Amino acid sequence: MSAKCREPGTEGPQGWSLGSGAHYGASSSGQCPPSTTPTPWSLPRWRAYVAAAVLCYTNLLNYMNWFIIAGVLLDVQEFFQISDSSAGLLQTVFIGCLLLSAPVFGYLGDRHSRKVTMSFGILLWSGAGLSSSFISPQYSWLFFLSRGVVGTGTASYSTIAPTILGDLFVKDQRTRALAIFYIFIPVGSGLGYVLGSAVKELTGNWRWALRIMPCLEAVALILFIVLVPDPPRGAAEKQGEEAMGGLRSSWCEDIRYLGRNWSFVWSTLGVTAMAFVTGALGFWAPKFLFEARVVHGLQLPCLQQPCNSQDSLIFGALTVVTGIIGVVLGAEASRRYKRINLRAEPLICASSLLAAAPCIYLALILAPTTLLASYVFLALGELLLSCNWAVVADILLSVVMPRCRGTAEALQITVGHILGDAGSPYLTGLISSALRARRPNSYLQHFLSLQQSFLCCVFAIVLGGGCFLLAALHLERDQAQAQAQPPGTGTSDSKDMDSKDMERQSLLSGTRASSEDP
Repeated sequence: MSAKCREPGTEGPQGWSLGSGAHYGASSSGQCPPSTTPTPWSLPRWRAYVAAAVLCYTNLLNYMNWFIIAGVLLDVQEFFQISDSSAGLLQTVFIGCLLLSAPVFGYLGDRHSRKVTMSFGILLWSGAGLSSSFISPQYSWLFFLSRGVVGTGTASYSTIAPTILGDLFVKDQRTRALAIFYIFIPVGSGLGYVLGSAVKELTGNWRWALRIMPCLEAVALILFIVLVPDPPRGAAEKQGEEAMGGLRSSWCEDIRYLGRNWSFVWSTLGVTAMAFVTGALGFWAPKFLFEARVVHGLQLPCLQQPCNSQDSLIFGALTVVTGIIGVVLGAEASRRYKRINLRAEPLICASSLLAAAPCIYLALILAPTTLLASYVFLALGELLLSCNWAVVADILLSVVMPRCRGTAEALQITVGHILGDAGSPYLTGLISSALRARRPNSYLQHFLSLQQSFLCCVFAIVLGGGCFLLAALHLERDQAQAQAQPPGTGTSDSKDMDSKDMERQSLLSGTRASSEDP
């Protein structure tokens, strides 16, 4: 007599089958042996939506931390008595520590508990932000150091959170979830300016903005621990063996695989160009707009604290509104267009960047002449840049194997920040200071120096558009390889499986055959 071991499936949060663990052999009595793998993971739909909401709220706070200093930059410069180049170095230190720690968190996120790693990061950045508000003016170096620790904490969240969303949702649902998640990049950035400026106006002290944030982050940490699960990697792609663990490739193998994935490489370089521009604009635009108003005679120069915060509030509001509209437009255009063209995602990214370049250029050139037109073109440029945030995340998740996504996110963040916004605020401030040193000491010349230092952003946008066009050439092939990669084979792109993989596959296939009772 024979008995057949069945492999029951289960339903995930969106109704997809996750498969079950394999049985490595059968007992001599003909009965199915007990499973040696964990029970397949499942999650109710409402739990997935609640988890996504908590992740979005925490992402909002994450990006508010990125730009809360930019909202009170003039006051920070007055308080610590630092120049433009030193002020730009504040963001460089923040981003530098973020990029150094991102690969570490990516490695941990691919191999250990993502929930524990992210909780540690939230606790770290909250504590560092609170402690930085008590630093006295003579210890400016300690304030720089605290911003670096905040950057280290945010690296854990920026690296790992998108991979959890990728394992909770799939296809169009994942595109929508990522769109909502990435809306909070511009919204959080804008609210960072607004919160910093508003709290400074209410209290008369810019440091209170850094003391309010930890209260909001404590709520986020509690919600995150209670409501967000840590789903098996690859659960949403119906890769049963992936979802239950399988063989684990080494970090070096993951990096080699990603280096051969040209869609990932070119899209990462495109993201780098975006980061360069958004980093420079996000840090210096409020001061640029403030000085433009001084040139037009609408504002007095800032000679002592507190400085007028109207421009930070305006730029923050523009960032929030254009960010929401841009992310929704980009995600919806991608969702609809890829039904017609499978290369829709990188083509949309390229088009939006190439259209943003003349808008940013006109916003800079027209600022001394007509302030209203400068605001209009700046808003258009921000909107077009925001179209890409959710789309580039969807590109990464579609062309990279599930078990490498944490490493891929970390690598993209690291490269994007090293060549992008880690240096762009400092470079912009350095160019501005260098130009200012060679010109007469007037407010108009100060403004023109900052304006001309911004022009490098236009060239970076054009280069980013070209990178996304190159990514479109490789997209379909890399998507097919990511979906066809056999479970348990690691990240090698070789056609032949190694001996361990072949042995494992033979064991897996043996469990599907019926066992004979003697």
